[in-house]
Amino acid sequence: MREESSRPGDTTGNTYTDLAAVTPEAYAIASTSRNLAREMVGDATLEDRIRQRCSVAVGDFAMADLMRFSGDPVEAGVAALKMRAPIITDIRMVQTGILKRGHSSEVLCALDYGEDIAQQRGITRTSAGFFALRDRLEGSVVVIGNAPSALLGVCDMVREGLRPALIIGTPVGFVNAAESKEVLREFDLPSISNVGTRGGTPVAVAAMNEIITIFAERAGHAGPGY
Repeated sequence: MREESSRPGDTTGNTYTDLAAVTPEAYAIASTSRNLAREMVGDATLEDRIRQRCSVAVGDFAMADLMRFSGDPVEAGVAALKMRAPIITDIRMVQTGILKRGHSSEVLCALDYGEDIAQQRGITRTSAGFFALRDRLEGSVVVIGNAPSALLGVCDMVREGLRPALIIGTPVGFVNAAESKEVLREFDLPSISNVGTRGGTPVAVAAMNEIITIFAERAGHAGPGY
């Protein structure tokens, strides 16, 4: 089920915030891209902001129509950041891409955990890492941009009663990528995903970073050009 939400002041209007744009040139480039994305995608809801950023991240406005939102995911993500919940990623590229400014949540990578589980079960390192981190997944933000196996593993734990605060699942590829996202959308919990085989690290990181930006704006830790 797709749900849309918006709060007054949460859409960007004629202002722009990018916590990663720390120089005037970087801000000008990012701002120009976002202004174009507003025109092409729309700017009526929080989800539109996610669509804008994901489209810019992949250089294709077709990405906006592929995005799917369930369970008011932006508000769920903001609430999790307020609680300093950990952000747990599948690969280091996702971990590296997620903003470290504007919030106080720890950003972990599943690859740093579960090597023994991977060897014992003969499963991927990313899947094993999430199984090893099971005790930390409750109430966390899960961000998976590359590994369908990891997303399917997390979905298995959700079936068993695990409740992350938010799952961002946009794995890319031709083996289980589309299917894993379909499984994710079956659950009644906050999630951001996309339809089909497209996706990847840029989409997952863009979605998470826009939620961080919204959180920072509300907390007064960011402003235009910050």
